[in-house]
Amino acid sequence: MSKLVAPHGGKGLVCCKLHGSELVAEQEKAAGLKKIQISARAKGDLIMMGIGGFSPLDGFMTKADWKGVCEDFTMANGTFWPVPITLDIAKADADAIEIGDEIALENDGVVYATMKVSEKAEMSEADKKWECEKVFKGEGEESADESFWKIAMEDHPGVQMVMAQKEVNIAGPVKVLSEGEYPDQYKGVYLTPAETRAMFEERGWSDVAALQLRNPMHRSHEFLAKIAIEVCDGVLIHSLIGNLKPGDIPADVRVEAIDCLVENYFVKDNVIQGGYPLDMRYAGPREGLLHATFRQNYGISKMIIGRDHAGVGDFYGLFEAQEIFDRIPTPADPAKALLCAPLKIDWTFYCHKCDGMASLRTCPHGKDDRVILSGTKLRKALSEGAEVVDHFGREEVLVILRKYYAGLTEKVEVKMQGAASGDVMK
Repeated sequence: MSKLVAPHGGKGLVCCKLHGSELVAEQEKAAGLKKIQISARAKGDLIMMGIGGFSPLDGFMTKADWKGVCEDFTMANGTFWPVPITLDIAKADADAIEIGDEIALENDGVVYATMKVSEKAEMSEADKKWECEKVFKGEGEESADESFWKIAMEDHPGVQMVMAQKEVNIAGPVKVLSEGEYPDQYKGVYLTPAETRAMFEERGWSDVAALQLRNPMHRSHEFLAKIAIEVCDGVLIHSLIGNLKPGDIPADVRVEAIDCLVENYFVKDNVIQGGYPLDMRYAGPREGLLHATFRQNYGISKMIIGRDHAGVGDFYGLFEAQEIFDRIPTPADPAKALLCAPLKIDWTFYCHKCDGMASLRTCPHGKDDRVILSGTKLRKALSEGAEVVDHFGREEVLVILRKYYAGLTEKVEVKMQGAASGDVMK
């Protein structure tokens, strides 16, 4: 009997990927089906359904699921879920499909899945705006009623993504045929929920924390992971290896940097590095909940949530991603509830007077004594060739990052927000 937290939804790991003769037969059938081109985001969602990362989902959400998730954090059957997982297609494609039809879902020449269409739902501009306001609007100054839509269409990649979606959402169960490039390109880092669970069991872990990363690890990330190691059996450093926004550091560079940090500054028996194939949605607090939800499927019982988790710009309050865990519904069926709890950690930094890493809960000193750490601040310094201040990152890691930036021929401006700069710190 496993001591790890159960997969989300009460159905065990729901893995939609086919294998063996079933896979071969479905691939042959897919060759004769109508092909629908899907986004990179949908590709990642399909792979997560394939490997059980999105358990209990076995396909894209219906309009009722979409509405329930946006409004009440629950799907139509009462299962907790924080962010819509939908598939948008052009109206012309939707008009050529009948309910009950099977179609092939293709991205960049690869058929990732077949799908039996159970529903077609038109998504008006008003529907998309409503989704954005429910999912992406936060408590930060850029989410104020008078400024949200003025700023979001220019500076919020999550809002831009939803508003650019096509006219119709289709729903239905899927049979996943491919995990794409991830097993080969990120061999040993790309891990399925079954694999992480087996690794945790082998090490005798039952209470496991996850550190979400979309930036290279700086000293604050390292500190968060080590706090979790002190209070849990071990930590999964879990990097997003899908698509990011322009200016973010690509996955292969981040993986190399994390390997270097783990090799030199961690007890290896207490930490595992892994990657997962999603694109960022930049949904701030809602995405923090999504990170906890699918991490539960990986066997994670604690999700590290620090300052401005999954944030973008100044759309969210500094600790809104922690506070939202206290407001989510508890379904009547415990198996449908979120069981992965937040490990809430205050703003962390290096303090010269403390002579080490600290947080607002432990350090009595002022802003002038602190080195404010953030991924955005690090990326901005590196992209501009500026000096990285002492105690911001480990020198071995900075060597890797400087090499990456030196090789760029085209650079993207990195915008600073209040949380990243430290201007909002008291």
